[in-house]
Amino acid sequence: MFGLGMSELVVILVIVLIIFGAGKLPEIGGGLGKAIRNFKEATSEEKKEKDKIEEKKNA
Repeated sequence: MFGLGMSELVVILVIVLIIFGAGKLPEIGGGLGKAIRNFKEATSEEKKEKDKIEEKKNA
């Protein structure tokens, strides 16, 4: 995973916890999850549209 070991991930988590505090972490996690979900949906829709165009060209 990006060449990060367990110790690096722990350090990053501690820094994020210090900066944002424990109360904001669920909000940040939820926002990040929504962003990833929207990105996946957008890329899959783009692929579907591209496939439809290719089908029309081949037909």
